Amino acid sequence: MSSYRTWSQAEHAEDWILFPENMGSNISIDETALSNGELYTIVTNKASKGKQGCLIAMIKGTESKQIIKILKKISYETRCTVEEISLDMAATMNKIAKKSFPKASRVIDRFHVQKLAYEAVQNVRIAYRWEAISKESQNIQKAKEDNKAYKASLYSNGDTEKQLLARSRYLLFKSQEKWSKGQKIRAAILFDNFPKIKQAYDLASDLKRIYSKTKDKSVAYTKLAHWYRQVENFGDKRFRTVSNSIFAHYEGILNFFDNRTTNASAESFNAKIKAFRATQRGVRDIPFFLFRLSNIYA
Repeated sequence: MSSYRTWSQAEHAEDWILFPENMGSNISIDETALSNGELYTIVTNKASKGKQGCLIAMIKGTESKQIIKILKKISYETRCTVEEISLDMAATMNKIAKKSFPKASRVIDRFHVQKLAYEAVQNVRIAYRWEAISKESQNIQKAKEDNKAYKASLYSNGDTEKQLLARSRYLLFKSQEKWSKGQKIRAAILFDNFPKIKQAYDLASDLKRIYSKTKDKSVAYTKLAHWYRQVENFGDKRFRTVSNSIFAHYEGILNFFDNRTTNASAESFNAKIKAFRATQRGVRDIPFFLFRLSNIYA
């Protein structure tokens, strides 16, 4: 009844499915886990906005050589119609985009870049938290040896040092204007006692502002160069790693400021796949699942 038995792509569906007719000038490439952590590379058309006609290709794995081989089944002329492709910072994705869509401008997704910076902030916080846990354990042990009851010192908001560092996690992911009253109090105490965390948070916020406020590519270039100098002055190895990653993908990152293109549509499509998978309580028959998926989105 579903016409699955006569589906032209059934024979190779578990390894790849292609829909060249859905190709557009602005596309996305990303990866998703389909079943038991098995990764698939997905190419989608942004113009379809995650609806019917958005799925161009779904290929098992993330190995660039294999993905390129399958994508080259689409005619060269069709692939050359792609003007812009958004992707993350993975070297394999960049290689796939470069080889498969030779005329397309490659745009590194801004949210992957910002995520790196905010993860660096969290790593600074976590390092201090482990120090606080170690110090507290030593103080408890010392109190036992002296036959005294251990009493942790508290900040003005009632947090111990360990609690302050643990409870600050979420506020460090948010902009200051989105902090609640309690988060503002906690942040003030945190930054006063751990100025290095404040410096790290300010650097991540500055990078976010470059993306949010800058419209011109040449201005973005200048602002990023200034941000690099701030990172060097900060001297933290975690932020140096972030700046090195940005430098390695400089061209793709700056391409964002041409049309302010993001990979949000690909992330949204991944979420739809996961939601569809959840309604089926998992994926037992991958080819049939992909058949159903293609009926909706291809």
